[in-house]
Amino acid sequence: MRAFTQLQGLAASIPGKNIDTDQIIPARFLKRSRTDPAYADYLFHDLRFNDSNVADLTFVLNQPAFSHTNILIADENFGCGSSREAAVYALEAFGIRAVIAPSFGDIFFNNCLKNGLLPIRLQQRDIDILSRSSADTENNPDGAYRPISLYVDLNDCTIRHGQRSTTIPFSIDPFWQECLLKGLDEIDLTLSYQTSIDAFETKHLSAAPWLTHAHT
Repeated sequence: MRAFTQLQGLAASIPGKNIDTDQIIPARFLKRSRTDPAYADYLFHDLRFNDSNVADLTFVLNQPAFSHTNILIADENFGCGSSREAAVYALEAFGIRAVIAPSFGDIFFNNCLKNGLLPIRLQQRDIDILSRSSADTENNPDGAYRPISLYVDLNDCTIRHGQRSTTIPFSIDPFWQECLLKGLDEIDLTLSYQTSIDAFETKHLSAAPWLTHAHT
């Protein structure tokens, strides 16, 4: 998987609690290769398009200002519902590298980590700060939403608001932090310790040679 170290990106707010994996990618689009670029077109499909497959321009990701969004700011329990891993594939295909929310569906959260997409849990007050920034009527006199620039640093686990000098810390399990920083899944991470594993086995078998005979 792709390593995640730092990300300078544009963020979009997706309103609504309990957005489930069927809303992220409807079940009828699941029979495709993991690397199919068409997954980008299916992200939030039934929210982004009407029954005639015409884009709904009121949906944030269909608006030109958000065409290069790579960070989502979501609401409570994002990614709940079924265990479909394709929900992560669709986000990645669209270009999303990080999702920020107060809480996530457990399986979706783990699927993100295993595929190199960073899920960040923040307190609601911090979510509100970021969400308000994208709808700042002082900077956006027409009242329209604008993407905000965020800098996510996984090394020191911080989010910095590019325009307001605001720094928000977040936490992540050290195991997954290492996996993401190195771009390794669980198997790759284990294999990266092969030299140490071999050295341990050699030393262990030297101290207990009868174990070799037990397996012959």
